[in-house]
Amino acid sequence: MNVIETDGLGKRYRQTWALRDCRLTVPAGHVAALVGHNGAGKTTLLRILAGVVTPTAGTATVLGFTPGSQQARDAVSAIDQTVPLYRHLRVRDQLAAARELNDQWDTDLAIQRLSSLNLMTSGKVGKLSGGQQAQLALALALARRPRLLLLDEPLASLDPLARQEVLGWLMTCVAEDGLSVVFSSHVIAELERVATYLVVLSQGRVQVAATIDSLLDSHLALTGPAADAGQLAGQVPVITAQRTGRQAQVLARTDTAPPGWAARPVTMEELVLGYLREPAARVLPRLEAAR
Repeated sequence: MNVIETDGLGKRYRQTWALRDCRLTVPAGHVAALVGHNGAGKTTLLRILAGVVTPTAGTATVLGFTPGSQQARDAVSAIDQTVPLYRHLRVRDQLAAARELNDQWDTDLAIQRLSSLNLMTSGKVGKLSGGQQAQLALALALARRPRLLLLDEPLASLDPLARQEVLGWLMTCVAEDGLSVVFSSHVIAELERVATYLVVLSQGRVQVAATIDSLLDSHLALTGPAADAGQLAGQVPVITAQRTGRQAQVLARTDTAPPGWAARPVTMEELVLGYLREPAARVLPRLEAAR
């Protein structure tokens, strides 16, 4: 089953397309890393999938349902950069409000998480630090027991230790509940720890959509004479190339090094940066379909 499917999806604000001709499939059971430059369309895509923004063109489904429908709202939790909370309420009243607003609600999970953080439920939400508010929002989102969790830079306000703790708890929920996640972040090392699927957006379009294992297996970092770099493109698909003196460093979509070129495996960070440097590069269809 695919948790996300889009076809020709687009969103235009006046004369500017924030997202255009987006064709994307994300299979169930993955933590999908969503990466791209600022303004690439990541937040717009997540808001459409969450049902809070109406697309201008194309179609989208989440878990087989139309975003924003009752079925989708029951199965999808979303947290964006604004951390949606009632800051005038006390934490315990925020929990009570969430319980009343959701047919499916796990009070024990929310209380257990907040207790582990030593977060007092008698305090006002607005008095919590930015990191504590982010932790509270994630606890509320997971207490709904969703099948799909959409996260748009949810850890930006957390210190490194808190980020690590939240990611660990999130991965526990993924393993125990079979939760699927789409996680947008600029911290590639953070995504590398948890992600199994990669989606790269550039200029409002999808460049890469495949399992990370299939991408790493089908790309190599090549080193060879800079004078031969121009000919290399005729032998293998070159994603990006950088020259340093007489040597060229090339990211190529191949599993075999061409004659005269030294090769090594690529990291996820190298892969992401390579595609972001070259907006025209696209993954082959066989990789887009990989599971």
